Amino acid sequence: MTILADPALRQRGPSSRAWVIGVDTHTDTHAATLIDEVGAVVAQTELPATPAGYARLQAWAEASTPTGQRMLWAVEGTRSHGHGLTRHLKTAGQRVVEAPKPDTRRRRRGKSDPLDATHAAQSALAIDRHPTARHADPRADGPREALRILLVTRRHDTDIRTATINLFKSLLLGAGELREQLRGLSTTRQVAAVGNLPDDPTADLETQVRLQALRRAAATIHDLNQVITANEKQLRTLVKQACPGLLDLPGVGPVTAATLLTVWSHHGRIHSEAAFAALGGISPLPASSGRVTRHRLNRGGDRVLNAAVHTIVTARRRMGHTPTSDYITRRTTEGLNPKEILRCLKRYTIRNLYRFIQTNAITT
Repeated sequence: MTILADPALRQRGPSSRAWVIGVDTHTDTHAATLIDEVGAVVAQTELPATPAGYARLQAWAEASTPTGQRMLWAVEGTRSHGHGLTRHLKTAGQRVVEAPKPDTRRRRRGKSDPLDATHAAQSALAIDRHPTARHADPRADGPREALRILLVTRRHDTDIRTATINLFKSLLLGAGELREQLRGLSTTRQVAAVGNLPDDPTADLETQVRLQALRRAAATIHDLNQVITANEKQLRTLVKQACPGLLDLPGVGPVTAATLLTVWSHHGRIHSEAAFAALGGISPLPASSGRVTRHRLNRGGDRVLNAAVHTIVTARRRMGHTPTSDYITRRTTEGLNPKEILRCLKRYTIRNLYRFIQTNAITT
């Protein structure tokens, strides 16, 4: 169903503030709502999620707004169901932001695709009023998207390898003599040994099936090890190209570096190191009461980025990184507990990482 704008609205002069088109994206269709500068619904429509549908949606929005009026698109899922629309709009020179995550409290007023699109548009109104809200910009394509794909596939392959190793170990428990032969060996050597086992036609049915399953699991583990190793090499190459010197920082490996770059994305998206820390849930939250003045860990934000910074800090502590060790000693003397010191270390670390990336990342 399409609700057209009142023709009288086309006669209005353009406002200094942008009109916002909120888009609720799905696999087959996109629902869109156009609101004016004060948040009033002007028009609504639903169109196919196809290249032709994207063009029709843009034409509909342009036809529904006053001549010369600035427009802002708030698209849900710019890296998933809204990826195609986001690319189309950015190619056409439109300003696109990631629609803020929906407030669960709004569900009390009901849910539908047009309502979701309306909420996306109304939530994005503040972005146009506050130019520093750059974190809403969609992440870039090209090298950044290549890094994201490598990270996603690596996580998938690693999870499958872990599950397969668990299966391999459970099958080995009932292998009798074979288990005793492999006892004490590392998982890598156990997998290699099982992979070289010949068929035994004289064995009973259970043993034959168990050996077949073990060999199949061993082959899967071996293949995934090669895939994950190749993935890490490719990550390392792309990170060096995107931000020279990042891998030379203490505790920073190809996976954590790629995570930092994919979240940072491009110059202008994250307007300050404080915003980068907040995006990763690393900004301190006040937890004071009465005579106690303190801060606590932030449990929100991008947990993948948070985990990457946590890994870097942990690596620096284990490797005896002098500035990190000195900082821990000083803060311990001041009376901070280990959790508080970890929070401070992560905040200090992400500040330096942001500044390094801002200075050294290659603009594409």
